[in-house]
Amino acid sequence: NALFDTALNQLVRTEVVAQWDKKTNRFVAESHTKIGQLITQKTALEQIPSEAKRNALCLHIQKQGLSLLPWTEELEQWCARVTLLASIDKDQGWPDVSQTGLLASIDVWLAPYLDAVNLLQDFKKLNLKEILNNLLPYDKQQQLNQLAPQRFTVPSGSSIAINYLESPPVLAVKLQEMFGCEHNPSVASGEAPLLIHLLSPAGRPLQITQDLAGFWRTSYHEVKKEMKGRYPKHPWPDDPLTAIATKLTKKRLAQK
Repeated sequence: NALFDTALNQLVRTEVVAQWDKKTNRFVAESHTKIGQLITQKTALEQIPSEAKRNALCLHIQKQGLSLLPWTEELEQWCARVTLLASIDKDQGWPDVSQTGLLASIDVWLAPYLDAVNLLQDFKKLNLKEILNNLLPYDKQQQLNQLAPQRFTVPSGSSIAINYLESPPVLAVKLQEMFGCEHNPSVASGEAPLLIHLLSPAGRPLQITQDLAGFWRTSYHEVKKEMKGRYPKHPWPDDPLTAIATKLTKKRLAQK
């Protein structure tokens, strides 16, 4: 060993290793003293350049997948909303927030927020909503909310969540809440018509359409014939285009 400290010291090299340890499920940073490929000594490092740590964590996420991060339904919808607008107008500078796109650019949008991550559970503590929002400048955040709103107010006054994870986006709403609506709802300044799931009082789809005007004049009458006996407490008017849109039963509607 003494030889390696003197005459053969040119064979000895030291390298910093920053990586995710799969056995302990944690980030490790060590100084390795090596002779060729043989590691003769490992020393834990308290301080490490943040870039080395970020690179190691990004590599781990790219191998394991974005599921390490604290995704919610709202965030998945957010990505789908951005993706919809990007597909409609490719020249407006919307970022690629598909799973593939996010993984490919992880060193840009996520790396700066990884300094506090040391353990597996630390990934789940990241404020992913804020991190993703930072991908959009303020004016784009405003555009997103205007062009691809999270919710749509239907004729009854109810505010219904739009499901952007479906293509085209889906608005699932009770049939009676759409009475009087002849024009198919859309987003993205009319570029993306919503697929309307007209539901029974029990919440089951009675009709799926992008042509409300056509539905009221044709299929509605068959639906009414079948459903009137099954759901007698709910309104099934002969002319749905002049009826009051409501989420109430006939009795409660009469009491208003």
